[in-house]
Amino acid sequence: MTLQEAIEARHSVRAYKEQPLTEDVVRVLAEKIAALNREGKLHMQLIRNEPKAFLGTMAKYGKFRNVTNYIVMAGKKADDLDERVGYFGEQLVLLAQTLGLNTCWVGLSYSKVPGTYVLEDGEKIACYIAIGYGETQGVGHKIKTVNQASNASDVTPTWFLKGVEAALLAPTAVNQQKFSFVYVGTKDGRHQVYARKGFSMIGYTQMDLGIAKYHFEIGAGKENFVWV
Repeated sequence: MTLQEAIEARHSVRAYKEQPLTEDVVRVLAEKIAALNREGKLHMQLIRNEPKAFLGTMAKYGKFRNVTNYIVMAGKKADDLDERVGYFGEQLVLLAQTLGLNTCWVGLSYSKVPGTYVLEDGEKIACYIAIGYGETQGVGHKIKTVNQASNASDVTPTWFLKGVEAALLAPTAVNQQKFSFVYVGTKDGRHQVYARKGFSMIGYTQMDLGIAKYHFEIGAGKENFVWV
């Protein structure tokens, strides 16, 4: 499965089979987490066979079931922490999809279980990602149109359109999709794209933007443009 195929196949899954992650899968995830932690200056941690984090009232209200594996999304407090969590965390989500796993970004419906994670000085937890073998593959939701989320037109490059289409398949908090992409033009021979977040009473728009930007890069081809 390619990353583009993973984007199209991925849906949020909240109910999981009582099936442990295989050692090969754990190894691949652990190696990727270590690499992304270095690149993104984060402290993401894979927690296995731990059911307590998703046994609380909020988890039941959120319809989570049999979540025993999850990724703690943590990092040092910073203005751009949420965007980096989204951008690098979604790389784990799509990798998991290629490995035959299912996932769900979780902002509130979890409990912090002491002793299951480590935080260094100045670090905080931004969210969790549930991960495992889903009871189903999830379902799609209504999404915005390309024109609602960008300035795509007859004169913007085809790759820009593909990037926006991929971004619109990105998971966002309660499917709010409070982001947009603007094709700016060219400078010094490079196409330029601007990504911006909108306002939401729910929050998580900065994290959603990071997720959407990673999807955009896959759909558009990162070599075709630069962010401004």
